[in-house]
Amino acid sequence: MRADAAATYVVGAGSSGAVIASRATENPDREVVLLEAGPDYPDPARLPPDLRDGTRNAWTSHDWGFRYRQRRGAPRLPMPRGRVVGGSSAVNTCIALRGQPSDYDEWADRGLPEWSWDRCLPAFKRLEDDLDVANEWHGQGGPLPIRRHRPEELTPWQSAFLGACEELGFARCEDTNDPTTTGYGAHAMNLRRGERVSAAQAYLTPEVRARDNLTVRAETLVRRVIVKNRAVEGIEVDTRGRVEVLPARRVVLCAGAVATPGILLRSGIGPRREVARLGVALVADVPAVGRRMLDHFGAMIAFVPRRGACSVHAPLIQTCLRYRSHGATTDNDVMVQPGSFLQLPRGEVPCFTLMVCVGKTRGSSTLRFPSADPRAKPEVDGRVFAHPDDRAKAVEGLQIAGRCARSRAMRGLTHLGWPGRATMSSRAALGDWVQRFGGTAYHLCGTAPMGADGDPDAALDGRGRVRGVSGLWVADASAFPTIPSANTNLPTIMLGERFGAWFRAGAND
Repeated sequence: MRADAAATYVVGAGSSGAVIASRATENPDREVVLLEAGPDYPDPARLPPDLRDGTRNAWTSHDWGFRYRQRRGAPRLPMPRGRVVGGSSAVNTCIALRGQPSDYDEWADRGLPEWSWDRCLPAFKRLEDDLDVANEWHGQGGPLPIRRHRPEELTPWQSAFLGACEELGFARCEDTNDPTTTGYGAHAMNLRRGERVSAAQAYLTPEVRARDNLTVRAETLVRRVIVKNRAVEGIEVDTRGRVEVLPARRVVLCAGAVATPGILLRSGIGPRREVARLGVALVADVPAVGRRMLDHFGAMIAFVPRRGACSVHAPLIQTCLRYRSHGATTDNDVMVQPGSFLQLPRGEVPCFTLMVCVGKTRGSSTLRFPSADPRAKPEVDGRVFAHPDDRAKAVEGLQIAGRCARSRAMRGLTHLGWPGRATMSSRAALGDWVQRFGGTAYHLCGTAPMGADGDPDAALDGRGRVRGVSGLWVADASAFPTIPSANTNLPTIMLGERFGAWFRAGAND
């Protein structure tokens, strides 16, 4: 296909963009050009080993190189984001959680009735091929395989964690995506025989790529969207150093919660003062673009394993405990999960961990772009656990993790490493410790949120249309009005399913 202005240009081939491109082109009358800054691996047999390996993150080989500060004045730490067809779904830990019905009903309560749980559930079912559970909550035959590790597949540390949760009196959970459940059990994961199944592998299959109405253009960085008289008329791109303008009347930004607001600002769309600071002519004053970034915050305890008990070749994540924290109004707002080893950007450390992730965070991070240079790295202040409610939930979670480690099931495998016993025995000391050593869970979202008409905190309407500009949509995790209580990959794929269906039918024109 020779792409032209009649095509829909989808920017970013990650957890939403790959889905939208696939679903929209099911209609042969819909032409889509899918643009991606990173490389493409259309032949599954030639996928790099670290992208194939679903037992751990792929940290560095296909990364944007973004960094963040846990708090103001702290050193900058890696903030991995996938730069490849497949996006961050090609480098993550393959956890396939949907979140709670209340997460989406919360969106509906903010004036977005199309995003209630009842309206989102069909898309969650449509995206999946659940290999373990067939009931009213699940789908079979969808693009994304989802399974749970069986008891015989668990490492000793993972198995012992489940035993510890039982000792502590938590409920057993056979399916973390059943909205009626809570407690401990095996994670739902998008894996096939231990290999990661990214959005690209699931949705951009050879059969999909063979469609005449789909073009995948990799290694193409989008510099800005060109808008004239408040309507899209082109995209400025850089393909391996060659800058050109592609005529376009329909652009869908799916570049992720960091890159999407950057493209908007470079295009003159965002808060008036921020656009002026970057030296860009104002196109549309949209105050909510990049105003804040939502994220899950986490903290961990590290343990020294008994000799021979820990292997860095084991799967990193297999099981979890979800529960309602003290004072919470919804279930499963905090998760504890054991790590079979410690994975760092520069290598793997043979020690055990227990990690706490606070789901319904009340705090937020800040995102600032130093210039209008599309290659300039954003400045992210995580403000990790700055909000006292988030901090209290983390402390409670670490105390539960400590009790697990002292249980009969786990204590024979290890002894406490970091933090020390004095910190673990004091709520006040733990509160200080999590604010100092807690970090991001890399579940970034909410940087260009949807909202009802007239909502000053919304950059988009309920169908992702950018305020004040025709022909421009945002359809990735940037659009989340609030943060779901679980890992954001599956919710983003769900969003892509819904937008893909709308674009396929012409219902979002």
